[in-house]
Amino acid sequence: MKYQTRKRAILLLADGTIFHGKVVGDNEGTAFGEVCFNTGMTGYQEIFTDPSYFGQLMVTTNAHIGNYGANDNEVESDSVKIAGLICKNFSYNYSRTDSHSSLEDFLAKSNLFAISDVDTRALVSYIRDNGAMNAVISTKVDEVDALKKELANFPSMKGLELASKVSTKTPYYYGDENATYKIAALDIGIKKNILRNLAKRDAYIKVFPYDTTFETMKAWQPDAYFISNGPGDPEPLTQAIATAKDIIASNTPLFGICLGHQVIALANGISTYKMHNGHRGINHPVKNMITGKGEITSQNHGFAIDKEDTVSHPDIEITHVHLNDDTVAGIRMKSKNVFSVQYHPEASPGPHDAEYLFDQFFDLIATVSTVTV
Repeated sequence: MKYQTRKRAILLLADGTIFHGKVVGDNEGTAFGEVCFNTGMTGYQEIFTDPSYFGQLMVTTNAHIGNYGANDNEVESDSVKIAGLICKNFSYNYSRTDSHSSLEDFLAKSNLFAISDVDTRALVSYIRDNGAMNAVISTKVDEVDALKKELANFPSMKGLELASKVSTKTPYYYGDENATYKIAALDIGIKKNILRNLAKRDAYIKVFPYDTTFETMKAWQPDAYFISNGPGDPEPLTQAIATAKDIIASNTPLFGICLGHQVIALANGISTYKMHNGHRGINHPVKNMITGKGEITSQNHGFAIDKEDTVSHPDIEITHVHLNDDTVAGIRMKSKNVFSVQYHPEASPGPHDAEYLFDQFFDLIATVSTVTV
């Protein structure tokens, strides 16, 4: 076994609870963030690089992490975005033939601090009962009091604006410039596979920074708009909400995913709230209220839109509902060309039940383009 003797580490939760583990590799370090868990059995590399997880300490519920290594093509952004990793068994050896490196080397390139040998089953059960909360992982096992003081001053995810930390700084393009449709995407934490799904449906995408105004996006003369997923609390994203309001007023086709879904809701006066522990995994059941069909979905969010506000809104229809807790998983506007979902139809790896939503978006664009012509 690699690293016969590994350093001890602890996970300290905001309420003072401590879990013990060992360092992955031969490092020393400390990492703060909101602790959360993902129940996916595969796809750890995509999880670690998903901008929506920025600022979070990720607990993986699968017993083995790293066994299939890392592939350079299986990333959702340009770097690892989680604040730290907590797992049960970390595999230093990998067996997949098309992997480019071990997961250990992949994480080391991003200077990510990770710990293993944690009783993740007990930890996840504790989070489920007590809710997601701030935490710290550290090799400073004899400095618990000092860590508690630092942790007490670490900002809560509630009210925290993080889109600016992961959004592009300057606009960029994706896809074939001779494609049939032009889509302006507001990047509040966009995943690469979203861009792939838009581009393969004959779209040329211009990706704009999180605080871009509608007038700036409109100047490119797009056929439609898209608001991406992303991290943090949606309420502080005042410019994104204002941009969404202007897009809605223009009645140009608009599609939102995850944080984008919440921004569209806020633009319609629907409130959002922080969930007890959120939805994170690739097996979440959702019912399409329009077709009556069920979908297995990939989800990753710690905030949701208020169902009572949504039901009472005269121009909003609930299109999807999460079957585990009856939260709102999708909406559409009755009088505008606007719809959004709380989950990830672009999931990779993951279920493909919801990929039809991209086709629905392009059907809407084609319909509006025909009417306009």
